[in-house]
Amino acid sequence: MSRHEGALPAGFDEPVFAEPWQAEAFALTVALHDKGLFSWSEWAEALSAEVKKPGAASDGHDYYEHWLAALEKLLSRKGVARKGEVDELAAAWERAAHATPHGKPILLENDPGP
Repeated sequence: MSRHEGALPAGFDEPVFAEPWQAEAFALTVALHDKGLFSWSEWAEALSAEVKKPGAASDGHDYYEHWLAALEKLLSRKGVARKGEVDELAAAWERAAHATPHGKPILLENDPGP
């Protein structure tokens, strides 16, 4: 057996996602595909359109921002959630986070409203 056999590839111990929300967006996309909401071809087309937009970072650090934008547009196009609904819900979670005492779970019920 060589000394490299069974060894992990370089960088394997580095995080796959830079932020937890990126992992959540990835998992949500896979789950929605598994439920049949869209095909991988539809997803690839939506993501590709976002990544190709002017202003995309050449180093790809904004890749998951494009991922999320593609997912939001697909959800809107499929009639699952309009862009405004997604934005309203995100704002509610943000307000709930700010209204939640440190160390306590963030609950949407904590949203004090606009």
